[in-house]
Amino acid sequence: MKDLLKKNGTRSVLATIISILIGLFAGAILVLIVGLVSPRIGIKGAWDGIRLIVAGILCTGREAGSLTFGFNLQVIGDTLFTAVPLILCGLSVALAYKTGLFNIGASGQFLAGTCATLFVALSIPAGALPKFLIWILAFLAGVLAGAAWGAIPGLLKAFLNINEVLACIMTNWIAANLVTWMFDISNLKNLVEGTKTGYIYKTTYGLVNVNGQWMYQDGLGVATPKLGLDKLLPGSQVNAGILIAIVIAVIVYVILTKTTFGYELKACGANRHAARYAGIRDKNSIVYSMAIAGALAGSAAALYYLSGNTELSWEVYQKLPAEGFNGIAVAMLASCNPIACIFTGLFMAAVKQHGSQLSFLTSYNEYITDVIIAVIVYLSAFSLLIKTWIGGRKKTKKTKDINPVQPKDDNAATGKGAAE
Repeated sequence: MKDLLKKNGTRSVLATIISILIGLFAGAILVLIVGLVSPRIGIKGAWDGIRLIVAGILCTGREAGSLTFGFNLQVIGDTLFTAVPLILCGLSVALAYKTGLFNIGASGQFLAGTCATLFVALSIPAGALPKFLIWILAFLAGVLAGAAWGAIPGLLKAFLNINEVLACIMTNWIAANLVTWMFDISNLKNLVEGTKTGYIYKTTYGLVNVNGQWMYQDGLGVATPKLGLDKLLPGSQVNAGILIAIVIAVIVYVILTKTTFGYELKACGANRHAARYAGIRDKNSIVYSMAIAGALAGSAAALYYLSGNTELSWEVYQKLPAEGFNGIAVAMLASCNPIACIFTGLFMAAVKQHGSQLSFLTSYNEYITDVIIAVIVYLSAFSLLIKTWIGGRKKTKKTKDINPVQPKDDNAATGKGAAE
């Protein structure tokens, strides 16, 4: 057990688990307090809320006024669907962090990917190309748009030494206003379905010519294939996007740990000047790192909107997508390990599902789960301190045993031994 605690990976996992447990405990306390002070909730409602905070993903509903638990296949499938953009945005932040950069611009890169993906998917007339080819082109467009938008802070950092955090904040809001303007002047807004004038068509809508007039019709567009997952998890939004996200996470891990290119990126992040002295092109590495991070955020947007389940409000200048900022939480909680981002992304998605269950089955507000996420993120920022606390005392004791205090040698101190 002692040897196990000495390993950095073990202490990282323990630090993450401690952060999660404290976050859930804080959420449970908050739910209890709100339940006790609210007459319409009471102690019974508070107990239901606590159970949903801890295991809402397993709740199957209510019977005779009491919560029932089991394997809720629909909620599990929706959790997998929700986890896709969180995993990829987490990878975006984690890769940049591993190379010495803090990518707070994942939201802007996500928007760039959203814009390119929807324009390609909805602008190609139905039947002009096979659906799978339109899907591939739309996905690649989202990836490339995210990479191009992520490269901007990288270029500013590499050649003008402008802090990437400031550059990312700037590009986030530029993206929000630019994407809003592009959708505003387009014909992609849904003007047919009642009052949905503020939404862009889903990618399942295809552009067809009816009596000389171009219009969108549902069922003629593209969507990410289900690959049988909808049969395993009936009623949910899950599709093959979760499998693609896992494959991308593995690829990122291999690049960072098993390739010369990944070593150069990390070396530049550790010490830019030393990397340059060793012959690594530090400016190129910075740009490549931010571009790849942007590509990952762009792929998150592409998979999210190519699902065919989601609509986008075209007035995105009013707020930035939460997926980009939640990606920071996913990365920090995973200690920026690409493989761990898969599991932390799933956990964050599960917490969001807990919030939905909480508001649906009780009188609580779902935003209580945001408090839990905030506490977990706050603690994950102190993961190094938690890791040190886990193995700190043993390390201190070992150091004392190895370096015992030597008795003072009076002869050596006075020089008598040497004189004799």
